[in-house]
Amino acid sequence: MGTFKEARFGDRLKSAGDARKAMLARFQARPAADDPVLAARRAERQAISTARAVRHAERDAARHAEVARHEAEQIRLREQDAADQVRVAAEAEARASKLQADQKAARDARYAARKARRGT
Repeated sequence: MGTFKEARFGDRLKSAGDARKAMLARFQARPAADDPVLAARRAERQAISTARAVRHAERDAARHAEVARHEAEQIRLREQDAADQVRVAAEAEARASKLQADQKAARDARYAARKARRGT
């Protein structure tokens, strides 16, 4: 096993300076803001973002339309149920009044028959 080689102060300063030079070179190698390649990439990203926003808006609109359709269907079903209940109640009332009229007619017929038998 080799011995540990201690870095000297000068070596550390030199490596730190080299790192700063490498960062500066990397920064200076970046293309300028008005570079056509960067402008094209920026435009492409903007187009993708716009298309994504449009798709999102379309999905939201479709979702809202589906919710509205569902709510309208629920309202229609409730109104139909209410109308059915009213119709059933009216039919029951009509049956009850017909039954009452039939019972009254039968009672009157019995009364008339009884009167006829007595001879008065």
